[in-house]
Amino acid sequence: MGEPIRDIAIDPTGFEEQGPVPIFQQLYRRIRDQITAGVLRSGARLPSTRALAADLGLSRTTTIAAFEQLETEGYIETRKGARAKVLALPFAGGARDRETLPPLQDNLSRRGLALVALRHETGFPGSHSLQPGLPDAAAFPFTIWRRLLSKHMRPTAGETFGYHSYGGHQGLREVIAQYMQSSRGVKCQPDQIMITGGAQGAFTLLAHLLIDAGDAVMIEEPGYTGAHGAFGAAGAHIAPLDVDGCNWDLKTIATVRPKLIYLTPSCQFPLGSTMRIEQRLRLLQLAAEIGAWVIEDDFDSEFRFSGNRVPTLQSQDTDHRTIYVGSFAKTMLPDLRLGFIIFPGEVVRPVRKANFLMGTAAPLVTQAALADFIRNGDFARHTRRMKRLYAARRTLLTGHAQALVGDMMEQLDEGNGLQTTWRFRTPIDDVAIVGGALKVGVNVTPLSAHYIHGAPEHGLMIGYAATEEKQIPRALRKLNRVIRQHLG
Repeated sequence: MGEPIRDIAIDPTGFEEQGPVPIFQQLYRRIRDQITAGVLRSGARLPSTRALAADLGLSRTTTIAAFEQLETEGYIETRKGARAKVLALPFAGGARDRETLPPLQDNLSRRGLALVALRHETGFPGSHSLQPGLPDAAAFPFTIWRRLLSKHMRPTAGETFGYHSYGGHQGLREVIAQYMQSSRGVKCQPDQIMITGGAQGAFTLLAHLLIDAGDAVMIEEPGYTGAHGAFGAAGAHIAPLDVDGCNWDLKTIATVRPKLIYLTPSCQFPLGSTMRIEQRLRLLQLAAEIGAWVIEDDFDSEFRFSGNRVPTLQSQDTDHRTIYVGSFAKTMLPDLRLGFIIFPGEVVRPVRKANFLMGTAAPLVTQAALADFIRNGDFARHTRRMKRLYAARRTLLTGHAQALVGDMMEQLDEGNGLQTTWRFRTPIDDVAIVGGALKVGVNVTPLSAHYIHGAPEHGLMIGYAATEEKQIPRALRKLNRVIRQHLG
């Protein structure tokens, strides 16, 4: 049998020859765990690789590989002609419980603590009934999309692999420029466009490109909490730009003198109102006077169901202070994580590099597939189809909601976007209502969650786009019961 194993005890029957982990790694892990647990203490001598192999019924190649791994990681020391020795390690011998992990939240920076404390509604898996802002994945043309992805997932695909083009696929930037000029009246060239990992990636990138710690940033109140997270994490001082119905309180801009103003003028989030032309022009004038950047988040503009689509701020800005942010999360799927920024001027290569360094770039394969999807007309066909489908579902939802909960709630939105917004006629704990609704499979959002600075309005954001027509009345009846039970 060779020399006896005096300092180590390993069960020779526990190795899985056909398992997913190689046998040498199984042996390495067992010895490592005895060292870190203090069973094998500093200075303990291990048997020779030959003796250990004989006692465990393993090949010597296996034991040599395990010892080499242990020595590489600093657990043992080997010398020719001598048995391997366990090295001194901090926390070995029971001083550290490997199963007990310290709470990470206790060690975050001030920015980190503020970021994780920010309430942000994202929905819950498996519960899409009436979820706001979620498109219908079941209606997405996956067959076409898979074919386009497969086309660009080949070694001969060309420019879809590697670390180049971190500012965005050239073909995608070209078709976005054409589409935005024809559909939204946006004045742009491909060199003004940067492709990002969703709109949230765009906000994160812009925050770090444009904001220094302590700079004032004005964000709508109520507003999109994702913007709060991005700019707050960059160290900005967030000031509210109050919105009441169709009125943006622009008077405070001259007082705050922000470095940057973020807003959603075409479909205010979460209220669903549209900024009127006189306020748009005044906002642009104020931004030019104080030298502030304006970020126009045009997140839901494709789905406008009342009146004509309104022009973008960017198309009305003669002073070139507006940065336009768009996304394909609503028109296609949020999981694609594809967004874009249209800057007022050419984006030179060193600035594009920031997209890579911040980790906000999107995969080139997905970008190339999207370029084909738009160029082939598939995007336009899909958008037209979804607009018809969503219009019917919105009409169905608002009609039933008025009949069921109209006595308790009033609708605030103007008929735009993939959600409807309602305010309780008397103050009610909307967070409690949302919790009760979730228990019965209804996934709505509290309006109060979008107020950061002042006293919130209480209400609900109710979606419809991802809910089948036959499910909408049933879900609303459940929501109605939850509200009335809460009211007693």
